[in-house]
Amino acid sequence: MDSILVVDDNHAICSALTLMLDIHGYKSLSCETPEQALQIVAEQDISLVIQDMNFTQDTTSGEEGRQLFYTLREQQPNLPIILMTAWTQLETAVELVKAGAADYMGKPWDDAKLLNSISNLLSIYHLSKQNNQLSRVDSERMSAIKDADLCGMVFGSGAMQRCIDLALQVARSDVSVMITGPNGAGKDKIADIVQANSLLKSKPFIKVNIGALPMDLLEAELFGAEAGAFTGANKARIGRFEAADGGTLFLDEIGNLPLSGQVKLLRVLQTGEFERLGSHQTRKVNVRVISATNADLAEDIANGQFREDLFYRLNVIELPIAPLNQRIDDILPLASFFVGETFSFDKQAQQALLNHAWSGNVRELENVCKRAVLLAKTSQLSSADLGLSMLQTLTEQSASISMPSKNPLPTQDKTVTSTNTTVEPDKQQIEQALVAHNGVISRVAKSLGLSRQALYRRMDKYKLTVAKESVSKEAGSK
Repeated sequence: MDSILVVDDNHAICSALTLMLDIHGYKSLSCETPEQALQIVAEQDISLVIQDMNFTQDTTSGEEGRQLFYTLREQQPNLPIILMTAWTQLETAVELVKAGAADYMGKPWDDAKLLNSISNLLSIYHLSKQNNQLSRVDSERMSAIKDADLCGMVFGSGAMQRCIDLALQVARSDVSVMITGPNGAGKDKIADIVQANSLLKSKPFIKVNIGALPMDLLEAELFGAEAGAFTGANKARIGRFEAADGGTLFLDEIGNLPLSGQVKLLRVLQTGEFERLGSHQTRKVNVRVISATNADLAEDIANGQFREDLFYRLNVIELPIAPLNQRIDDILPLASFFVGETFSFDKQAQQALLNHAWSGNVRELENVCKRAVLLAKTSQLSSADLGLSMLQTLTEQSASISMPSKNPLPTQDKTVTSTNTTVEPDKQQIEQALVAHNGVISRVAKSLGLSRQALYRRMDKYKLTVAKESVSKEAGSK
C-alpha cells in the first residue's frame, strides 16, 4: 500500500487530507513541520508528499515550503511532491514546477482533482521505479558479462542470454549443476563458462562423455582400477574423479550411466568416498560435478532406469538450453562466426538459414557453414551453397525410416545411414533398426548414428537382445 505524507502546520488540514486519503485506500501520515517531514521521509518508505508552502504564523512568502521542496528533491529526486498553499504566487509556482514539482494547488482544494492527480502521479512513480530497477539490474548484468569469460560463446537471443546469466550466477558457488538440452545445442560450452568463471577455474577440469565409454570399462574410467582388476589392466590407473580432485568433473550424457555406476556416483556426491575397481581401500576426493543430458530423466526415473536420489543430487541448479530453432536470433551470428570474416551471406541465404529446422542444432549449423565455405565459388554465399534443401530431404527420409509403419520393415542386406545423428533414438526406433538390419550390430549402430558401444548401452538400458544367429552372421562377415 502506498504511503502518502501530508505536511501542514494547520492540524485541521492535516486531519481532513489524511481522512480523505484513508477513505480512498491510501496509507497516510502527517506532520506539521519541515524537520519532521524530512525525518519521516528518511526513515520510512514514502510514495508521495503533499506539502504546504508556509509553516510559520502570518508568513506568506512560501520560502519555507520552497526550502523543504528542494531538500526533499535532493534526498529523493524521483519522489512526487504536490505543493499546496492558500497564498498562490505564480513566479514561485512556475519555478518549482520547472524544478520537478509534480503539481501546484491552491487552498481550498478540489477533492476529485487532487485524488486524480495522486492516482496519476503514483502510477508514474511506480513505473519509473520499476524502470530504474530494471536499468540497474541490466547495468549490473552487463557489467558482470563484460568482466566474465564467455569462452568464445556467440549468441544473440534472449533465451541464451538468460541461460548465460544464470550460468554466471551459479558459477561461483560449489553446487552441482545439470545442463539440459538437445544434442549439439551447446551444453559443453555452457559447462566451460561455468568452470571459467568459478572459484575453481585454475583447478583441474576433467570432461567425461559417458556415452562414449565402453560399458565394461565405464566404472574403471570414473573411479580407477588396480592392476589385475580386469583383463588388460597391467598397472594401476587413477580414475577421472581422482584426476579432478580439488576441481571440477563434467559428466556429459549422464543419462547413459548404468545403475551400478549411479550407485557409486551417488556415494561420491554424498561423501566424497569411493574405491578403485579391484581395491578395498577407500579414497576421498573433493570434486564439483557438472552434468549434462539430452535425455528425459524424469521418464527414466519413472521407468526405473535412473535413480531419483541421484537426480536431485546432480540437479541442484538446472541450466536448460533451448534447441536452435527456438533461438532464431542466434542463427545468423553463429553462421557469420563459422564462415569467418572472408565470407558473407546474401539475403536468400540468410532467409534459408532462418527457415531451416536445424534438428542437429549448432553442430549441424557449423557443418553446413564449413561445407559452404569449402564449395563456394565466391565470398558471398548463396542458398545453393548451403545445400539446405538437400539436407532437409535426407533428414525427412531418415525420419520416415524411424517412423512406425503398417508394412513390415525391409530386411534386405542394405545399410541405411541417418544424416540426423544428433537425435537420441528411443526404444522403438532401436527395435525397428534391429529388425531392419537383421540384428547386425555394426549396421544398426551406423543407421542410428551411434558407436557400437553406445548402441550396446542403450540396448542394455531398454533390455533389448539380439538373436544368436545375428551375432554369428556379424562375426562371420568380419
